[in-house]
Amino acid sequence: MKVFSEKLLELRRQKGLSQEQLADRLGVTRQSVSKWESGAALPELGKLIALSDLFSVSVDYLVKDQLEEPAQPIEPAVSTTKLEEQVEEISRYFRAWEWNSKTKVFGLPLVSVCFCVYPHMMRCRKKAKGIIAIGNIAVGVVALGALSVGIFSMGAFSLGAFALGALAFGLTAVGPVAIGLLAFGPVAIGLWYAGGVAALGGNIAVGVAAVGETAVGCDAAGQQVLLCGDGLTQTEVEAFLSAHHPRLWKPLLHLLSLFGANLK
Repeated sequence: MKVFSEKLLELRRQKGLSQEQLADRLGVTRQSVSKWESGAALPELGKLIALSDLFSVSVDYLVKDQLEEPAQPIEPAVSTTKLEEQVEEISRYFRAWEWNSKTKVFGLPLVSVCFCVYPHMMRCRKKAKGIIAIGNIAVGVVALGALSVGIFSMGAFSLGAFALGALAFGLTAVGPVAIGLLAFGPVAIGLWYAGGVAALGGNIAVGVAAVGETAVGCDAAGQQVLLCGDGLTQTEVEAFLSAHHPRLWKPLLHLLSLFGANLK
């Protein structure tokens, strides 16, 4: 006599479905289908009814060992077992892994994680979306991913109020290439302030090569210029910036002065 796990495996193969495809139709994970077929778990009543409708068999046939034949013929197999195993392997390789916390804030998961685990990750349209989002593509208040968008974002490409990344765009941006109102990095473009190796700032630029209304650097251009020459002290840079920008926020003054004091 066949038990439920054996019947499910047989019906699925006759239908030409992979475990991943069956899981998608039922709205469950592939791991759940795998557990059903291995006999490690049984589906709930709602899923049994869905299986009954999908395979055109009765629920009795699925759950009762003594019923060996389905009530209606099953569609012929469309692939061999070997081909099916290959499809399942490829499906697992190209799938996305997702997890969302049950706790929600303003309708969004507190934590959302989504990774597309295959080489061409940028083809994956699924994204992590939550208060804290982590994934290949992440959108959230705090976002961490290859492509991240959030108030606080970190990733290869990041966009946010505070952005940190290889290519960072934000009100405050930090990275190898940083663009924002306030930008810091080897290449920094700041609408207001910029600090880096090559710095372009609307108001103040501090860098080895600096261009701005007020510029501090080894090679600097602007209305007010302070060249580093043989080196500058933080006190000298602070005094220069304070003279031309007396209302500059003190922590920002200290940070820009620190950049200027370390120019070589």
